[in-house]
Amino acid sequence: MSSPQYPNPQYQAPQYPNPTPASFAAAPPLWAPHYGISFRDAIRRFFAKYATFTGRAGRGEYWWWVLASVIVSIILQVVITAGTSYDAYGRPVPGPVAILGYILVAAFTLATLVPSIAVTVRRLHDVNLSGWLALVALVPFLGPIAVLVMVLLPSNPAGQRFDRPTAGGYKA
Repeated sequence: MSSPQYPNPQYQAPQYPNPTPASFAAAPPLWAPHYGISFRDAIRRFFAKYATFTGRAGRGEYWWWVLASVIVSIILQVVITAGTSYDAYGRPVPGPVAILGYILVAAFTLATLVPSIAVTVRRLHDVNLSGWLALVALVPFLGPIAVLVMVLLPSNPAGQRFDRPTAGGYKA
């Protein structure tokens, strides 16, 4: 009796379906945290949950927004810097482009202030901390550092106590 010779053209390895379950393809409802979220989905979710202070936000949902906010801020700062000239004494004189940049900074800040606070509160909930701890950021010098440390903590399953499931998932 001879042993089979490999590779045997008549032998085919069993084909397995895609190991990713179909349940992972759909995004979780808005009341639930979305772990492993993409940049684009995080920004959409940020604005969909504009003033939602209940529930949780995973690390990705929070940090993708922080990255987007920093990128927009850098772009606006470049616009302001490019539109600023200097007089004979070396003092900055904002031109029309710089003034437009200042207006855009004010509009961006006002448009994203409430949702930025909300996503910070939801991130603290995911760590199983009270959202009121976001007010610690108002303490000069050490407050923002303390909040940074808190949002860097890993997710805690006990944070589920902050979830408020709804049938419609915030209708978004």
